[in-house]
Amino acid sequence: MPKQKPHKGLKKRVKVTASGKVKRKRACGSHLMSTKNSKRRRRISGSTLITGKAAKTTRSELCA
Repeated sequence: MPKQKPHKGLKKRVKVTASGKVKRKRACGSHLMSTKNSKRRRRISGSTLITGKAAKTTRSELCA
């Protein structure tokens, strides 16, 4: 049987940190920024961690 390959689309969107946490970009930050207030734009611009079961699934998809 051939080996499982990592999901290329997911690989482009998330990054696994040195400690094994999964980091992703926040949604809604690509367009229509003029309608969003500064506080919201600042929050969107940063990255966040994927937690719980989703992180475990994501990590397994990347390292498949």
